[in-house]
Amino acid sequence: MGEKLALQDYTEKAYLDYSMYVILDRALPNIGDGLKPVQRRIIYAMSELGLSAASKHKKSARTVGDVLGKFHPHGDSACYEAMVLMAQPFSYRYPLVDGQGNWGSSDDPKSFAAMRYTESRLTPYAKVLLQELGQGTVDWNPNFDGTLSEPALLPARLPNILLNGGSGIAVGMATDIPPHNLREVVSACLHLLDHPDADLEEVCEFIQGPDYPTAAEIITPREDLMAMYEKGGGSVRMRARWEKEGSDVIITDLPYQTSGSKVLEQIAQQMRAKKLPMVSDLRDESDHENPTRLVVTPRSNRVDIAQLMLHLFASTDLERSYRVNMNMIGTDGRPRVRNLRETLVEWLSFRRDTVTKRLEWRLAKVLDRLHILEGLLVAYLNIDEVIEIIRTEDEPKPVMMARFNISEIQAEAILNIRLRNLAKLEEFTLRAEQDELEDERDYLEGLLGSPELLSDLIRTELREDAETYGDDRRSPLKQREAAQQIDQAALMPSEPITVVLSKMGWIRAAKGHEIDAESLSYKTGDSFCDSAYGRSNQQVVLMDSTGRSYSLPAHALPSARGQGDPLSSHFTPPANALFEKALMCPDKQYLLMASTMGYGFVCQFDGLISRTKTGKAIVTLAKGAKLLDPSPIASVENGYIAAVTSAGYLLVVNVAEIPQLARGKGNKIINIPAAKLKAGEESVVSVVALAADAKLIIHVGKKHKAISGEELQEYVAERGKRGKMLPKGYQNVTRLEAQT
Repeated sequence: MGEKLALQDYTEKAYLDYSMYVILDRALPNIGDGLKPVQRRIIYAMSELGLSAASKHKKSARTVGDVLGKFHPHGDSACYEAMVLMAQPFSYRYPLVDGQGNWGSSDDPKSFAAMRYTESRLTPYAKVLLQELGQGTVDWNPNFDGTLSEPALLPARLPNILLNGGSGIAVGMATDIPPHNLREVVSACLHLLDHPDADLEEVCEFIQGPDYPTAAEIITPREDLMAMYEKGGGSVRMRARWEKEGSDVIITDLPYQTSGSKVLEQIAQQMRAKKLPMVSDLRDESDHENPTRLVVTPRSNRVDIAQLMLHLFASTDLERSYRVNMNMIGTDGRPRVRNLRETLVEWLSFRRDTVTKRLEWRLAKVLDRLHILEGLLVAYLNIDEVIEIIRTEDEPKPVMMARFNISEIQAEAILNIRLRNLAKLEEFTLRAEQDELEDERDYLEGLLGSPELLSDLIRTELREDAETYGDDRRSPLKQREAAQQIDQAALMPSEPITVVLSKMGWIRAAKGHEIDAESLSYKTGDSFCDSAYGRSNQQVVLMDSTGRSYSLPAHALPSARGQGDPLSSHFTPPANALFEKALMCPDKQYLLMASTMGYGFVCQFDGLISRTKTGKAIVTLAKGAKLLDPSPIASVENGYIAAVTSAGYLLVVNVAEIPQLARGKGNKIINIPAAKLKAGEESVVSVVALAADAKLIIHVGKKHKAISGEELQEYVAERGKRGKMLPKGYQNVTRLEAQT
């Protein structure tokens, strides 16, 4: 019978095992050598193939085959991609693989040739990881089928975890370690060796910030970088570098892993959408001599270049933010997020252990050799007797061991001496070697017995490696003004336009204010509904029959030469709602919103602008009520509101009596008996806002009457009154109009 296990227990254990495998054996780098298992296996397999920096390049497929066949039983494409990444100078700060052939470009890192076409070997920097490998410095594990051994770690002489960084996504955790400058990191290590209690602030005097393999600027403020290094997480912001050449802007360096062609496409997209009227041309002049050279030509000399670049930084990949999460597997084998100081201190501890193991291994070798030399010198002093024993005895080894009081190893070494080595000079050579090894033994024992001398050795080796492999910082740290997109309304040309709305909900815009909107051509069954006059850089607000508002930028509307666009393609109004009003005003313009039931309130135009497809509820309309034409108000302090009903009652109230609301039903402006309202016998026909000195024009069909001064005052009363009946012949009012 097989073992029975509850499905819940089995899946929990299986998922936990899988997640631990992904975390420890796939996705996270180790603090010791800064490598993930696949990277470590590639570097080790290449060293085993003899592909050092001094050797000839070999086909990449050969290396990948070795890695998969011996150490890493996974997919070849994933393995090759990991190898490519270590060979790309624009991806790795200190590349570990020296590639020949097409290894991708900074514009398209994935454009590398297949592994059967490319060749590779290790870079000189890879020696930092491999130099001490055969010197007893690391533990060895059996490979996946137990036929070979592979190193559990590489004995890194430098903190590669910080130099090249790394990123990966495990189960429930991820890592994003930025690359750093070798000289800066070594300087920080040396300071920590001299001052073990140094705090993070002192360490950050040496390590100012990350150093990516691009000359783009790091613009994250110093206090943010300090906070990032203190927590082991945060973000770094990079900005492209540019310069002026004549009237053109030349972009010379892009942020890390940013594609020039993508940036050009983002700028071109804005130009097509007429969002960059100040740019006339865009070119990519990149070549071998100038890997990045993007040219932006302004429309004229009057364009503010600095403002334009700040806009491009804010709206394209010319400025990017990179996540930092310094999660790594420590010397204890556990993954954890470490701050900068913890990382360096733990790496120095790893380095001290590695150097100690190397010295102990060398000391053991020296002691073994000295032991053998002692035995050989005994043989040389008694050479005739030794030869006699060898010639006469069947088992000379035990006889020699007893006669000269030597060990089995020494006896074996004596028996292995060649005849030619019995020359007299050989004894001097052995004595010289013995003296040399005794000196080395004393030196090694002195180092192992003194932490200070051991620190001196580590310090010396770090300085040597910094001298050999170090270089200047590539990513300069700069303080820059925050990027900000240019207000699109300010970018748009301000031209007079007329927006036309049809009864079936089609919208279009014509240049100028002299358009006869009603005489335009409409679709069969459609006709003119409303029009609004404004400018091309304003928003158009549309009101539907339920009192909701919707908005569109006027410059985006189709030309009035065609039939326009259906508003249903832009918005999703409530069922059976019809678009009835079109409005264009300055943002802070006050408007009177009123219904046929006699209620109204004052609001600002920008309060009607909606960002959603479903619009914004503005006017609450009772059953049977309709929205009247919104009327612009010159001043909310003084002036009047005139309202007229279908029965010919006119009421003029002070504008200050009308409430200012963002939305709602409003207050009663003019009173209509409830019975008449309910029966639909009377309703408000028109409301209009008047300036204090304006005339009120009453339109009745084709005739009209102007009221002002004392005559107008006769109709002035408190809000909510019935109003006064207009004279005979002017009771059937079509609309009211204000005339200044």
